[in-house]
Amino acid sequence: MEGILDRFEGDKAVILIEEHKAEFIVEKSKLPTGSKVNTVFLMEENNGDYKILRVNTAETQARAETSSDLMAKLRAKSSGSKFGKK
Repeated sequence: MEGILDRFEGDKAVILIEEHKAEFIVEKSKLPTGSKVNTVFLMEENNGDYKILRVNTAETQARAETSSDLMAKLRAKSSGSKFGKK
């Protein structure tokens, strides 16, 4: 299963596990090196406890590219503000 690093709250990291509709909260210091928001992890669940196995580098990159492509399309469509300047 996959988990996505959603946000940091102080010294904690919140990982969303969509498959189980769950949040996994872990100390920042226990994250794999280089982890940042939107990093995708390969996760394991055992009796309700979650464990990060490793970073899913390919999926992390694919999601970043998709996000970049969508932002580029939005910027290209934008014609600026509809309000006139005075």
